[in-house]
Amino acid sequence: MTFTRRSLLLTAAALAACSPDKPAFAGIDITGADYASGFDLSDHNGQRRTLADFKGKVVVVFFGYTQCPDVCPTAMTELANVRRQLGADGDKLQGIFISVDPERDTPEVLKAYMANFDPSFVALTPTLDQLPELAKAFKIYFKKVDGKTATSYTMDHSAGSYIFDGSGRVRLYHRYGSPIEGLTSDVRILLKG
Repeated sequence: MTFTRRSLLLTAAALAACSPDKPAFAGIDITGADYASGFDLSDHNGQRRTLADFKGKVVVVFFGYTQCPDVCPTAMTELANVRRQLGADGDKLQGIFISVDPERDTPEVLKAYMANFDPSFVALTPTLDQLPELAKAFKIYFKKVDGKTATSYTMDHSAGSYIFDGSGRVRLYHRYGSPIEGLTSDVRILLKG
């Protein structure tokens, strides 16, 4: 059987399409997305922070609030566990918690909250005016749900994490409840470049 030049080209193209050039991520690959491009917010120490501050690190961003009864503390605990599982590379992972409840999440409250998980984690707070624009830029949902008193409200919000590579490009989205092993594996892949 003889192959024509066209057949060889088609075979080569088919093989190239099957090549494992792209990493096999556990999370949703959103590389090249035109959203979740960054932030410019104050942290729990009053310092302005942007993604550029964490260049060279894999950054995991989670939106939540400190009075969240389950999803937020679970997500932050899992991220702290990922950092520990990375061993010596743990210092190359930056956890960032962005509050969707700037009315109650003061810098003092956020600082104490972060201490529960990992001292290297940073909490950021948008102003009430910044929050809607930031939520739109990251395509996250949040809504204040009234409680029995003015201060006992809860916040409905998206539950997932954005993962940025060492150059500050958004690469992945991990849904809340995804296996921690997948997040750990994805961080390791991004750390390798």
